[in-house]
Amino acid sequence: MKIGVLTSGGDAPGMNAAIRAVVRAGISSGHEIYGIKDGYQGLVQDQMDLLDSHSVSGMLSLGGTFLGTARSQEFLQEEVRLKAVENLKKREIDALIVIGGDGTYRGAMELSKLGIKTIGLPGTIDNDIAGTDYTIGFYTAVETIVDAIDKLRDTSTSHQRCSIVEVMGRYSGDLALFAGICGGAEFIITPENPMDKKAIIKKLKDHKAQGRRHAIIVITEKIIDVHAFAKEISEESGFSSRATVLGYIQRGGSPCPEDRILGSRMGSYAIDLLNQDIYGVCVGVRDSRMVHLPFANVVGQKKPKNELYSLVTRVSS
Repeated sequence: MKIGVLTSGGDAPGMNAAIRAVVRAGISSGHEIYGIKDGYQGLVQDQMDLLDSHSVSGMLSLGGTFLGTARSQEFLQEEVRLKAVENLKKREIDALIVIGGDGTYRGAMELSKLGIKTIGLPGTIDNDIAGTDYTIGFYTAVETIVDAIDKLRDTSTSHQRCSIVEVMGRYSGDLALFAGICGGAEFIITPENPMDKKAIIKKLKDHKAQGRRHAIIVITEKIIDVHAFAKEISEESGFSSRATVLGYIQRGGSPCPEDRILGSRMGSYAIDLLNQDIYGVCVGVRDSRMVHLPFANVVGQKKPKNELYSLVTRVSS
């Protein structure tokens, strides 16, 4: 077969590992692999290159995605998707493997309705894709956040400060949850674990009275204005408070070993599925096993609340 591969949406560490696995496993199975530049935009603009084993040499440890990525709003239009299908058929590409989040999956699902054999791999640091325990890039982002928390704790202790750390995640709190537990945060605030400002300020007052020199609050983005909250804490709790928004630094960096392995396993598994003539599905990992589900079972679905939330009240504060 001729198989195309692209990355779309936000970049995530480990995407290159997944591409590398697709290329090398695909070649090993006798296929030709085409790299599509800048996500669905490259598909529409017919920007595709034949990849070989040398093309992905040295990519395992590289962050981001060497194919490039983009958010293509125009791909929501049917006439644009038809142009993409036309380009695939012109090049006689038989199947398409896409790596990204929910928006990427939506695009692949629409292409499958137009007769394209598609497979999705979950590539997003937010870990907000249903049908998989973990997404490519999540582990590395957690490491980045924990490193930042560790550094902030040092300066917070020196200055008797409450540090608020805002992390990514959109509508999922997994980044804040995992990093908050690993970083020993006193408070972890996520969409699944809502905040009570008055209760937090009261506990901070208690901490101050007990002689504690610092506190760490980890919070998922889009919940509250963290700078205004820091000012409120400074005025009412007895602690000086500062907010740090980590932003896009969470997406960068060399992927950790877990993401290199996960990306490699998922990329290779996608080729196995195509070899079995299975498509119209997205890949996941469940209890350390590779699984696949139809796009319709995953797109737009919310992941169950992580069982680690049961630890929050026991190990925090």
